Amino acid sequence: MPRLDENTQQYLRDAEAGARQHTIRALESFTNFALRDNVLEVAVGLILAVSFTACANSLVTDIILPIISLLPFLSRNLDEKFAILKHGPNYNGTISTGYNTKDQALADGAVVFAYGSFFDKVVRFLVIAFALWAIASLYSRGTDDNIVKRQVKCKYCRKYISEKAKRCVNCTSWQDGREEQGQ
Repeated sequence: MPRLDENTQQYLRDAEAGARQHTIRALESFTNFALRDNVLEVAVGLILAVSFTACANSLVTDIILPIISLLPFLSRNLDEKFAILKHGPNYNGTISTGYNTKDQALADGAVVFAYGSFFDKVVRFLVIAFALWAIASLYSRGTDDNIVKRQVKCKYCRKYISEKAKRCVNCTSWQDGREEQGQ
């Protein structure tokens, strides 16, 4: 087996050392990015948010919407409430809406006004928003840190600013009336 001359061997050793340094630097850069405190906090927060959303959706689907569906004008599951704007070729005139389910109407090519599905999503949004507000309020009572910050309108530019602001971030006017005193 032929041997490499000294210059080629040195070139290969330098290339190996350079590749090793680049690999170590890339690995350190990745660990600094992926394992920083704030990235891990965001990951934990997202996992908790997904779990919370699943609980809130279950609350809406399994508890609140069945109770709402008991109202006299809602005779079946709320998310299945729909109206037919234009019927398809297999429209059944003996059924009040022409189709048994919304999916059946869509499969037939009917134009469907799915107001129940919309109302379902609005109720879900309101429940999640209310639950997040309640959690933020409880957190604010337990600590001195307010998550829900009160805002007021600037008396000069009428944009919303923090209640504790001394100057408006939009028009830079003083909120304590210093400019009015100088005149």
